[in-house]
Amino acid sequence: MIKVSAGLAVLIFGFLFSPIAQARQNQGTIPPNVFGSVTQANAAPGTISLSIADAIDRALKYNLGSVIATQDSRVSAAERLRALSELLPKINATVSGTYQQIDLAAFGFTSFPGVAPVVGPFTVADAQAHYSQPALDMKLMHDLRAASERLTASNLAQQDIREFVVLVTTELYLEAVAGASRVDAAQSELKTAQAVYNRAVDLKDSGVIPGIDLLRSQVELQTQQQRVLAVENDLAKQRLNLARAIGLPQGQAYSQTDSFVTTSAAIPPLEQAMAMALEARPDYRRAETLVRAAEEALKAATSRRLPSVGFYADYGAIGENPWNSHGTVTIQTTLLVPIYTGERTKAEVMESEGMLEQRKAEAANLRGRIEYELRSANLDIQSAAEQVRVAQQARDLAQQQLTQAQDRFAAGVTNGLEVTQAQDSVVASDENYISSLYALNVAEASLARATGTAEKTIKSFFGGK
Repeated sequence: MIKVSAGLAVLIFGFLFSPIAQARQNQGTIPPNVFGSVTQANAAPGTISLSIADAIDRALKYNLGSVIATQDSRVSAAERLRALSELLPKINATVSGTYQQIDLAAFGFTSFPGVAPVVGPFTVADAQAHYSQPALDMKLMHDLRAASERLTASNLAQQDIREFVVLVTTELYLEAVAGASRVDAAQSELKTAQAVYNRAVDLKDSGVIPGIDLLRSQVELQTQQQRVLAVENDLAKQRLNLARAIGLPQGQAYSQTDSFVTTSAAIPPLEQAMAMALEARPDYRRAETLVRAAEEALKAATSRRLPSVGFYADYGAIGENPWNSHGTVTIQTTLLVPIYTGERTKAEVMESEGMLEQRKAEAANLRGRIEYELRSANLDIQSAAEQVRVAQQARDLAQQQLTQAQDRFAAGVTNGLEVTQAQDSVVASDENYISSLYALNVAEASLARATGTAEKTIKSFFGGK
């Protein structure tokens, strides 16, 4: 039989059941920047209290993924503004002063009697105001609509990143809660091992038990001491990971005020959960928005074949100097009819059609993935809830077994092997109970993410206000 250490068991369980691992499997890789943050200020003196609601609030404010997503939305807003500017009027003013002398012969004027071949020098002052605007350009209009849809998609992507940030923060917080529970269990088991060892010393001195039983209790004691050191180190690193994700200084000491939820929430019917997810999930709404953006981009590419109308006007004054000038005005309407543009329009249409089909396929795939995530989360919750019930019973039985084994050992009825085996059963039952609670809480968080309500519901479910 292969014996797995507690630290390795924690790592294996965390990898298999964490929502991050599930998200990487089901949805692709989570943006790596959600595990970083923009650290704020310096560590405060003493130990601060940190609830799961506090951790989520900090993460939404300082997590690197959230910060970058906000800036990405600003970039998309700038792109929309640029597309809008192509449809807005352009007004410019020019003022020029010219000192000039012209050689008429250089332009072919040599046969005008009485006219000197060189004219000037003379001065010209010119001040003009120019106004231009596309009067009708379908391509620019569709470009603007496509840019507006992409801005909406960017804002929805920002909301989706916030959902990921909430999910990752919740998992990191729960990992630290599990780590603290393992530390408490290990310390309790160490006290039991110490008591068993002390009792074995007394019995050995009294000649009741052989030396092998004392050695067994001593080995078990040292094993528990090593386990305490291992789980305490794991907990310290888990708390560092949580602090890193939510923007706390790495040296900040904090205590977690929320623990595991021991009962599952009511699971909504699949049809109701699916409808809720399609309406609430930012990533699905973003996928639909990108489909509309691709449709507008295709219309813009097709509209390059259509005529466009432009309007231009200027008004100004020109003369020898500003005090000796005369007004000028130009009003112009232009009709541009594309006749042949090479293969540019065809290439843009082909590209836009390909992008549209790609966006439609992505939206269809995401819809199916949402249903899978809902079904998977429901199965995980039902299984984990049953595991918690069974693990609680096994934990109680293991403790009873240890108590009876200790009594039998003290009475000289059995040897120390039975006590050691009972101690191992307590260790295993404690780990199973903690792992099943962690799995249940992670599954609840995953369901909230699957329905697109992680930011709204996780804090209240785990004790936030």
